[in-house]
Amino acid sequence: MKKYIFLAFLITSVSFAQKTSVYCIGDSTMANKKDPDHNPEHGWAQVLQSFFNDNIVIINKAVNGRSTRSFINEKRWDSIYKQLKKGDYVLIEFGHNDQKIEDPNRYTNPHTAYRYNLIKFVKESREKGAIPILLTSISRRNFNDKGVLVPTHGDYPLETRLVAQEYNVPFIDLEYDTELLEQSYGPEKSKELHLHFKAGENAFYDNKEKADDTHLSLKGATEVAQLAVNRIKELKDSSLEKLKKGIK
Repeated sequence: MKKYIFLAFLITSVSFAQKTSVYCIGDSTMANKKDPDHNPEHGWAQVLQSFFNDNIVIINKAVNGRSTRSFINEKRWDSIYKQLKKGDYVLIEFGHNDQKIEDPNRYTNPHTAYRYNLIKFVKESREKGAIPILLTSISRRNFNDKGVLVPTHGDYPLETRLVAQEYNVPFIDLEYDTELLEQSYGPEKSKELHLHFKAGENAFYDNKEKADDTHLSLKGATEVAQLAVNRIKELKDSSLEKLKKGIK
């Protein structure tokens, strides 16, 4: 009997050991939202688990309103760093709130503080044997009156690309992919990817008018998560094999 109990314990332990943690760090475009059954807003990492089997565990640590500066200063990165282990993955997508030039607690110069904060995430992930993956910020729905999608992120995506190149980090250009997504829907239909409601149309917003071109609806979050997963599949990097094998 003891033999079978030990065997069952061993099988359970091996199964648990095979699970791979994927930490997601970033801002509200990625974060879990409260009351998801009623809240129309979803972060794209909030729906990411559905694209993976049970051997991949998505741990979404993204938080509304955070920049690389505030995420570090609030010790959020420290708490993740302490838990990181060899073979884990860290998806890193910031930029929206690093732009907040009126807020000294969040703003970062893209070419200095933002860049070095990304390098910190990369180096410290690797110190623990984890694999960092850098992503550019998702595009905002920002069409001009001619129907042209106008970028809003300045040099932050550029610095993300440069850090990825310099430090040989797996890289997903989510800004580019979501630009294509927004353009494919067009100026009007792309509202479905975000939070657009007329007055009286949605009780969660107290039936007030809502026009948010940054944050994502469930449809938008699912589309963006699918884009990220598609890119993971395409990346030619042996360090991503465990992650790829976990994709449904």
